Amino acid sequence: MNDIICPNCSKAFKVDEAGFASILKQVRDHQFDEELQNRLNLAEKEKVNEILLAESKLKILFQVDLAKKESEISALKAKNELELTQKLASKESEIADMKSKIQNAAMEKKLDVSNAVKEIEKERDTLLNELKSKETEKQLFEKSLNENFNNTLKLKEETIKMKDDEIDRLKDYKQKLSTKMIGETLEQHCEAEFNKLRATAFQNAYFEKDNDSRGGNKGDFIYKETDEAGNEIISIMFEMKNENDETASKKKNEDFFAKLDKDRTEKKCEYAVLVSLLESENEFYNTGIVDVSYKFKKMYVVRPQFFIPIITLLRNAAMNSMQYKAELNLMRNQNLDITNFEENINEFKEGFARNYDLASRKFKTAIDEIDKTIIHLQKTKDALLSSENNLRLANNKAEDLTIKKLTAGNPTMKAKFENLTKNS
Repeated sequence: MNDIICPNCSKAFKVDEAGFASILKQVRDHQFDEELQNRLNLAEKEKVNEILLAESKLKILFQVDLAKKESEISALKAKNELELTQKLASKESEIADMKSKIQNAAMEKKLDVSNAVKEIEKERDTLLNELKSKETEKQLFEKSLNENFNNTLKLKEETIKMKDDEIDRLKDYKQKLSTKMIGETLEQHCEAEFNKLRATAFQNAYFEKDNDSRGGNKGDFIYKETDEAGNEIISIMFEMKNENDETASKKKNEDFFAKLDKDRTEKKCEYAVLVSLLESENEFYNTGIVDVSYKFKKMYVVRPQFFIPIITLLRNAAMNSMQYKAELNLMRNQNLDITNFEENINEFKEGFARNYDLASRKFKTAIDEIDKTIIHLQKTKDALLSSENNLRLANNKAEDLTIKKLTAGNPTMKAKFENLTKNS
């Protein structure tokens, strides 16, 4: 298609090659007759000039040939008059043939010119008919073009109106959403995008919401992946942030960096990724995957359309370093085994020393108690020995005790014992 600019109104419109050729023919139509007449006149002049040239050439040839023949005739006359006459007659016949050919050539030339004129006239009539047909086609095309333009304009107006209505509807929808609901909508979007590829690309991956708030904070999602040996390939703490366009106080992405880094550290994730629709006009965050590790290590900010690519990018990088990680883990485990062995020995030594000290103190206490018991038993022994002596003395005193001694100095008791003896 070609752009044609109208010299009157300076408007541009598009035509195809056929239309363009038709317009070109239309533009030069007014020159066609003059050009045709010029060509006819030129052809006529060329015809006359060619006839004159042919006649001149024939005359020259004829004169040359005639001179030659006359010379031959003179020579023949000298030889043989009869032969000369015959030859002369023959030559005259040839001359007549040549004259006849010249005339025929002139007639053929005229006929060729006439045929050429008829051919040109036929071509002119054909061009005139084509021009009329193209003019009709042009009018129909212009009519169709105007109708299509009007229809397209109307369709565009309807489309613009539909777009405006859709924008108003989305704005109204966003105004009705709470900040929490907007965040949940973004989370649901990311979770749905991940679940589309979970069965094929992330079969050994863990991707769930972070519901552990024991540290006082929790992120939105945690992604972890391990190999068959249980070695961790990669772990990512995700935070999803969106904001209502009508919210009075606009948040910035960097307002969430510190919390995200804290969540990543508490949940022992290697990377931190903020999936954000905040600062939608900020070209820095609209470039794609933004590395903000100059503020917090191993932290990235991405738009939702780069949610899957950031996982793939970090995952592929981690897979490439997996061999070194495995070797590092092996060395770490070996060092850990040695450390554990040393710690076990030290723990045994400390426990043995603690138990020995405790047993030693208990043994000393037992000896002290035994000594105390011995002293106490000795005192008891001495007391028993003293008590035995007192009992012996008491027994001796009891054996020496008689009624006579008891009643001595007590006439009443003496009388009673005497009466008791008599009655018995």
